[in-house]
Amino acid sequence: MSIKIRLKNSFDEKLVKNHVFFTNQDFKIAEFNKLSVFKHSNFIKKSISSNKFDDKNFLSFDIGPTQKILLIKIKNNQTSLDIEKIGADFYSYLKSNSFFKTTFYEVNIRNVSSDNQYFFDEFIHGLELKSYEFNKYKSKKENKIFEIDVINKNKSFKFSSNKRFKSLIEGTNFTKDLVSEPGNILHPDEYAKRLLKLKKFGLKVNIYNETKLKKLGMNALLGVGQGSIRGSYLVTLEWNGIKSKKKPLAFVGKGVCFDTGGISLKPAKFMEDMTYDMAGSAVVVGLMKNLAIRKAKVNAVGVVGLVENMPGGNAQRPGDIVKSYSGKTIEVLNTDAEGRLVLADALTFTEKKFKPEFIVDLATLTGAIIVSLGSEYAGLFSNNDKLSKQLFDSGQKVGEKVWRMPLHKNYDKLINSKNADMQNINYVGGAGSTTAAQFLQRFILNKTPWAHLDIAGMAFSKYGGALNSGGATGFGVRLLNQLVEDHYE
Repeated sequence: MSIKIRLKNSFDEKLVKNHVFFTNQDFKIAEFNKLSVFKHSNFIKKSISSNKFDDKNFLSFDIGPTQKILLIKIKNNQTSLDIEKIGADFYSYLKSNSFFKTTFYEVNIRNVSSDNQYFFDEFIHGLELKSYEFNKYKSKKENKIFEIDVINKNKSFKFSSNKRFKSLIEGTNFTKDLVSEPGNILHPDEYAKRLLKLKKFGLKVNIYNETKLKKLGMNALLGVGQGSIRGSYLVTLEWNGIKSKKKPLAFVGKGVCFDTGGISLKPAKFMEDMTYDMAGSAVVVGLMKNLAIRKAKVNAVGVVGLVENMPGGNAQRPGDIVKSYSGKTIEVLNTDAEGRLVLADALTFTEKKFKPEFIVDLATLTGAIIVSLGSEYAGLFSNNDKLSKQLFDSGQKVGEKVWRMPLHKNYDKLINSKNADMQNINYVGGAGSTTAAQFLQRFILNKTPWAHLDIAGMAFSKYGGALNSGGATGFGVRLLNQLVEDHYE
């Protein structure tokens, strides 16, 4: 379903099929008596008078066999997230009501507190986030279009359809598209080609193929992909939004396009979900596209490691020892703990090459974080209190919540190896997410502020959430954009 929004100064009531009115809970009936549509039914006035509107966001009335009036309540002092959720609820209402076959709506904003003059932008943003569908491979597509005409008679409000919301939708939906693609389509070779196309938005894109990666000594990343017929890549995306030589902000993503577990093969049940094991990289890519579209006043770099983890005659074996880009050696005890190997090389490379102000990495890294936090919070691990607080606060603002988990040197003994500098899993058991993060921290060599977001429980939802339908959620794009807006622009 797609949404078309048009601004108008007036309208012909004969053309209007359905009416949507925004108002607050303290509206006066006299205000609505001036509108001819409200003269159709005394029941409306009685419902308003009897306070049926007090505990609802929507109040709906039939005014004819093919017409409805929908009142949407906007409370004073609602946050941007509150308004976005009402917009998402409005989309669900439209989709679930078969009555709404007509596609012409008049929107009127009356008697609403002016504490948030751009609330309608936020309302539409929530609606657009919720309306995302991935139906690319369906032979029969429902191509329903809702046309929303905005007739705004309250001069204190604006509907700007500004770049910020447009770029966020573009970036978030691009992330969702990438995560939703099946593994036979979006393998590392194809993924790298798609990233090259982002140059048209002003991003500088560099692709390091296997030959270049071998020369650099990125054996941890290469080891993960060596069982696949597809290539392995490291891709950097740079956005220079300010001319100064200020240190860039760095975002690093795990891009395992499909994860079978390798020789340490996963159980067959639900293995099809491993198409979204590249969600961390997709968030980084969507964020960088968003920053470029809105011409963000910041320097930023995105780094993604793209591999496919497959069993095969050349696949990495349990017990193999590899030398990482950092020079540290890793004993690979379980080939299904592969994401941390990809990130290990990517993190050190990012820190060494770009010398960033901070590094935030994202990965669907452990099932243990789902046991800990479910699908309500992403796990946050960090070596920096300031960055942690900024991420937490930004997440609260946009409804993409993170919860800080512990890191401590005492966990190191669980990943120390007798045969190498470290091993890639904790065989003792317990603290699976923490030991994975503790592993990653070893590849931050110069004390750069760093945060790791384990988004395994957040990247994909079978049931949907407040601002997304079922499937890929795009979790992380809005969170990191808010971080940039609030603290670094």
